[in-house]
Formats: sequence, C-alpha cells, structure tokens
Amino acid sequence: MSDFAGIRALVTGGASGIGLATARMLASRGARVACLDLRPDGAGPPLLGVECDVTDDDAVRAAVGPVVEEFGGLDVVVNNAGAGARGTVEDNDDDEWRSVLDVNVLGTVRVTRAALPALRRSGRAAVVNTCSVAAVTGLPQRALYSASKGAVHALTLAMAADHLADGIRVNCVLPGTADTPWVQRLLAAAPDPAAELAALEARQPSGRLVTSDEVAHAICSLASPDAGATTGVALPVDGGLTALRVPHG
Repeated sequence: MSDFAGIRALVTGGASGIGLATARMLASRGARVACLDLRPDGAGPPLLGVECDVTDDDAVRAAVGPVVEEFGGLDVVVNNAGAGARGTVEDNDDDEWRSVLDVNVLGTVRVTRAALPALRRSGRAAVVNTCSVAAVTGLPQRALYSASKGAVHALTLAMAADHLADGIRVNCVLPGTADTPWVQRLLAAAPDPAAELAALEARQPSGRLVTSDEVAHAICSLASPDAGATTGVALPVDGGLTALRVPHG
C-alpha cells in the first residue's frame, strides 16, 4: 500500500509497543515518520528517533520544531505516549494522579499544540489519539487510568470540533488489553502471571489480547488521506469488549 506516500508523520511513544508498530506501518505505506520517545533508540531506520518528554512543554516544542523543519512540514500526529496505573480511587496518591494525567492528557495537549501550525498548512492533516476501552467501559482496578483516558476521549471530540474548519481531522482508537511492554510488566509483577493473563484474555469476547499491529492498523486507517470524511470517531480495537455480550461456556 502507498496511501501515505508523501505524508509526514510524528508518533509519540514511538519507540516501542503500539507506537513502534504504528510508525513502522506508516513507513511501510510510504510516510516519513519521526518517533518521539523518552528512549528513542528502539526506532531504527527508516524511522527518525527523537528524544522527547511529553510532560515538558519546552522539550516538546524543541522536538516538534526540528521534525517539521527536517520533513518540510507535518501531516499526521499520533498521540500515543501514555502511562498506566492500577487501583481504585483509594490506591493512587495525588502525585501518581498528577503524573499519569500529565502524560496521558496534557502530553496529548502539548504535542498537538506544538504541531498545529504545521498541520494547518498540510491539506491532509490528521490527529489520532491512543485512548482505551477504559474510557467508555467500567473496568476494575483502573480508576486513575480510566479517568485519564476518559479525558482523552472527550478531548478528541472537542479537538475534532475545534479544528474542523482548519481542515484537521481528529479521531481516536480505543484498544482493549493489548500485548504491549506495559502489560507484560503488569503480568510479570502479578503474584500468578498465568492466572492474570488468563483473566485479561477472558475479559475480551475474542478470548485473547489485542496485538500492537491490530491497533496500528486502526490508527493508520483513521490517519490515511483516504479517510477524509472521518473525524470525531472513537474506534474500538478490543475483541468485541465494548459492543458484544457473548456468554461463556
């Protein structure tokens, strides 16, 4: 496929997991891609790795500006950098709340804000935010994470409305539990990793974790110039979790 030929893209959290899968898929379909990440070494050629902390506005601007200059513009932003958290409202202290919201919500704000001038000049501009089914489905032990992703969901819709006149489409994906480095760390820390994995798989009607490539495919579909009439959409990639009620046994 070459639907991204000539497209210039930026992916945050782009050196691992869903971000890296997305960056590689965009590049395979013709895009030039910059991966902004705290540890960008995982983004090898043809990807451009750029060190960036999305919780630091100066650092974000210092990363986005040179990418726009290097590429001669910017057409696609994928806000994928994120932080996870477990627990009920009793379990996470204020510092952890601030930290996760700073990455998941304000990180999306900072990167999009820095990219907007270039996106307005694009003619094929698209922003895709990595949200979560936790934004729209009540999951146990995910209060902080759910709140942060609920904010990303609402922010996506507001941005889509705000920037429609600028010719910038804004959408998000809602992954279910995906086989990512963060989930692997969660499993490794569990008292019984095999039982925890089985519980995560059983939560999705498909009976398995979502793959990074499956989420990347959804992101690319929303970002593609071929999706020019699609904006303000939240696309689940969750094995049927949000829409299906399939009896077990």
